[in-house]
Amino acid sequence: MSKSINNLERRQFLKKSAIGAAVAMAPTIIPASALGRDGKTPPSERIVLGGIGIGNRGLYDLGCFLEQKDVQFAAVCDVKEARRQLVKKRVDELYGNQNCDMFRDYRELLDRKYIDAVLIATGPNWHGTMSINAAKAGKDIYCEKPCTKNIEQSLILADTIRRTARVYQAGTQRRNLPHFAFACYLARTGKLGKLKRVYAQPRGMTAMMSGWLPEEAEPNKESVDWDTYLGPAAWRPFNKAHLNGFEFEKGGGLVGGGVLEWGSHCVDLCQWAVNDSLPPVEYSPPVNGELIAKYDNGIELVFRDEGWIPLGSCPVRFEGEEGWVEAGDSGKLALSSPTLLAGGDRWLPSDLPRQRLP
Repeated sequence: MSKSINNLERRQFLKKSAIGAAVAMAPTIIPASALGRDGKTPPSERIVLGGIGIGNRGLYDLGCFLEQKDVQFAAVCDVKEARRQLVKKRVDELYGNQNCDMFRDYRELLDRKYIDAVLIATGPNWHGTMSINAAKAGKDIYCEKPCTKNIEQSLILADTIRRTARVYQAGTQRRNLPHFAFACYLARTGKLGKLKRVYAQPRGMTAMMSGWLPEEAEPNKESVDWDTYLGPAAWRPFNKAHLNGFEFEKGGGLVGGGVLEWGSHCVDLCQWAVNDSLPPVEYSPPVNGELIAKYDNGIELVFRDEGWIPLGSCPVRFEGEEGWVEAGDSGKLALSSPTLLAGGDRWLPSDLPRQRLP
């Protein structure tokens, strides 16, 4: 009897061992996406991104990130429930899953170890504080402008980025446009002669008190978290009109008129034109609609609202001893001489609108 049982157990063991060996020898099927094939970026090389404050401008930024094959959008944070749901729906439909996490408190998003970088597109009251905290949490940062609310906070942000060795990029996309890049190239490389003046349009140089709108009943925190929405901004009663872009903390608020908002684009291009020199060291009161600042090398930075060639919004102008160039959002260039276009083929598309004006 024991011999029969032993033979049975032996046969069962051999049968199970054979099945196990067959399973072990079966090929493992790995998706092409995990190997970086079929145009896919392997997971190990993707940047896992979280978004904070994804409203009108943030949705545009999000669309740009979602086009990048090496970006995986994984989480959204917003004080408005409707926006959280909107972003999650868009992202989940793109990836074909339900994996996009949602948070109301941005600190919960920053605590997630799987997040490599963050897109910050809140109202400007939060930009500096969130960027500083994101860097301390080990995240790289793309933040809409203005970067901060004041010079002191800008210095703290710059120091934090240096100490944490994080990557920080402000939302000054015009450095990526070929006609602006070419205009700055002409200024930086001496093609205009010795540079004398760079011009920026601030779109309003007057700082104004924004005032309070009539108080309305606050929605529940899950729908709209008004306290978190205000954040570092001065408290004021809830009014749904304030939810549209936080305008009272931008061009019409106490943050310096349009200089920090639209003006930041133009000033940034001027900084590029002067080889990213240290900021101007001397400022003069406005005269005849112009405010003039001076770099320590003598180049003048001129702020003005009027007197521009009609080349679109955010215009800049660079003047040297031998020529000048002006550009704007229309994509057009105005040049003092067609000879300045020499060597521009590697910068400019063949169909770029160009004009020479006196």
